[in-house]
Amino acid sequence: MRLEDYWGIGPKTSEQLVSALGTSRAIEAIKAADVRALVDAGLHRGRATRILRRANGEAGMDVLATGDTRSVYDALLSLAADHALTAHAADRIRVLTPLDDREAVAARLDSVVAAREAWEGLAEADRERLIEAFDAYDEAEGSDLAAVETALALREVGLDGGPFEAVGELEADALRDAADALADVRGPIDPTGPDGDGEIEIARGADAELDRLRDRRDAAAELANSAFDVLDAVRDGSLRDFEALEAATIDHVASETGVDPATVRSVAPDDALDAADFVSATLRDLAAELEGEVAEREEAVAADIRERIGGMQSGAGGDEANGGEGDPAPESDVARAVDAVSDAAFLLSLARFAAAYDLVRPTLVDDGIAVRNARNPFIAGDVQPVSYAIGTHSLGGDAGVASVDAPPTGDRVSVLTGANSGGKTTLLETLCAVALLASMGLPVPAESAEVGTFDRIVFHRRHASFNAGVLESTLKSVVPPLVEDGRTLMLVDEFEAITEPGRAADLLNGLVTLTVNRGALGVYVTHLAEDLSPLPDAARIDGIFAEGLTNDLELRVDYQPRFGTIGKSTPEFIVSRLVANASDRGVRAGFEHLAGAVGEEAVQRTLSDAEWAGGDD
Repeated sequence: MRLEDYWGIGPKTSEQLVSALGTSRAIEAIKAADVRALVDAGLHRGRATRILRRANGEAGMDVLATGDTRSVYDALLSLAADHALTAHAADRIRVLTPLDDREAVAARLDSVVAAREAWEGLAEADRERLIEAFDAYDEAEGSDLAAVETALALREVGLDGGPFEAVGELEADALRDAADALADVRGPIDPTGPDGDGEIEIARGADAELDRLRDRRDAAAELANSAFDVLDAVRDGSLRDFEALEAATIDHVASETGVDPATVRSVAPDDALDAADFVSATLRDLAAELEGEVAEREEAVAADIRERIGGMQSGAGGDEANGGEGDPAPESDVARAVDAVSDAAFLLSLARFAAAYDLVRPTLVDDGIAVRNARNPFIAGDVQPVSYAIGTHSLGGDAGVASVDAPPTGDRVSVLTGANSGGKTTLLETLCAVALLASMGLPVPAESAEVGTFDRIVFHRRHASFNAGVLESTLKSVVPPLVEDGRTLMLVDEFEAITEPGRAADLLNGLVTLTVNRGALGVYVTHLAEDLSPLPDAARIDGIFAEGLTNDLELRVDYQPRFGTIGKSTPEFIVSRLVANASDRGVRAGFEHLAGAVGEEAVQRTLSDAEWAGGDD
C-alpha cells in the first residue's frame, strides 16, 4: 500500500514522511497508530491523530455523524488522555475510534474493567511506584532499558495476570539480565541494524578496552585536525634533517595519543613529499587505523550484549528475513517487554480514567440506550445524577410503568421539555457520551447502563441563529444520517431556535415521525411540545421542572425528567428573582406589575420561600 493511499496523506506529506522515516517505517508507524513517530517526522500532532484515526478506524468514524458528535468524542478522549501514564499511552488513547466489531467492544470493556480493579487493588505506595516507573520511562523516551525496568516494576507489584498476562509471561531473571546488559547501551537499539539484529551504540563504561580505544581514536582525530600545529611542535632549530623530524613526530604522536610508537611508525608513509605531508599522512592513517580497531571492538561488545538480552529479533521476518524458510524467530525478552509495557500503560491509563470518573461496564444490547443515575463527565463537582432511557431495556419495570429509577421501556422517541437551564442539553450530551464511550469499548458514567449498537450518532446542539441558511444546514446535517440504512441515535436540541415557532413545530413533528418510521431512536428537546400534532404511539413526552429559588435567588431545578409529562418553565420563579434583585424603584414596580400577570400570590410565595430557605440550595 502506498502512503498516499491513506486518508489525509498527500504528495507533500508523503514526501515528508519518506524523508524522515522511509516508506516502510512510515507505513509501519501508521499501522501501529504511532502518533509519536509521525510527530517526530514533522507532522502536527492534531493532523497525525486524525490520519491515524482514519487509518485504523475508518468504519468506526462513520458513527460520528455530526460536528457536535465529533466534539463530544474529542472531549471524551481528551479527558481520558489526561489520565495517561505515558506520552505514548496518551497518543494511543487519542486515536481510539468506535469499534464496528461487538466482540472487540466486549473484549476491551473486560480488559479496562479488570485493569481498573487491579489498579484500585494496589496499595498507594505501589501505585506511586508505578507512576514513578512510567515517568522514568517517558523521560528515557521509551528506551528498551526503561521498558525492561518498568516491566520488572509491574511484576513486583503483582500486575502480571489477567489483562497484564503478557507481563507475567516474562521471566524476571531474564529481565534483570537484560536490564544489566541494556545499561551498557546508549539510546534505543535500532531494529533496522545489520541483519535485523539491532544497531547498538555502546555506552561509555560498558567495556574498559573499548573506552581505551575510543580515547586513542579521539586523540588521534584531534591531532589530525590540527596537523600544522603538530608540525610546529616537533620542528625546532635542532632538527635539521628529515629523519630526525620523523622520529620526533612519532614520539610526539605516541605521547599525545597513548599509542605505542611502533604502531605509529607502522602507519607512517615511506614516500612523503615533505615534512608537512609526512605529519598529516601519519595522523590521518593512524586515525583510520584506530577507527577500525574501535569498530571491531564495538561489534564484539555489541554481540555480547545481544547474547545477554537474547537477540533483537522481533519475529516480523524470522528465518525468511535471512533468506531461509521456516517459522519466524521468537521475540526476545526485551522486545516482548517493550510491547507488554506499552499495552500495560495503555490499559492502566484507561483504568485511571475509569476510576477518576467512577465509570462502570455497560450491558451491551442490540437496541436502545438506558442509564440509571448517569452523570455528565464534563461537569465538575457534585451533580444530580439522572436516569433516562429510549428503546427497549430492562432497567425499568413493565411497559408503561416508570419511576425515577425505572425509565419507561419500549418508546422509540422522547420529546424532552422543561425549564430553561434545566439540564435538557446536558442530558443529551450525557447520552451522547455514554453511547460513544460504549462504542469504543470503554465504561460509562452511570450506576448502570444498557447500550445498543449504533451505526450513527446524530448529536445536534441548539443554534441561536434564526435564518434560512441555518435551517437548511441543520436539516442537511440531521436528515441524511436518519434515512441511511442501519441504526441511528438522534439527539437534537431545540430545533425551534432556527425557524419560526409554528413551522418549527411542523418540522419537529415530521422528524419525530420519520425517526419512528426509520426504526431509529431519538430524544428531541423542545419548548413546543403543546404545539405538536399527536405523536406516534412509539413516542412520549417527558418534562424537567423548576421547583423554586434558592436563598441566593438562583433557579432550583430537579434535573431528573418526569416521564410522560410536559415540563414547565414556571415564569413566576424568574419574575420573583427580578423583583428581588431590582434596585431601581421604577424598574421594581415594572417587575411587580408583571408579577401580577403571572400570579402575584405565586411570586410572593416564591420570594418568601427563598428568604426563609436558610441555606437550602
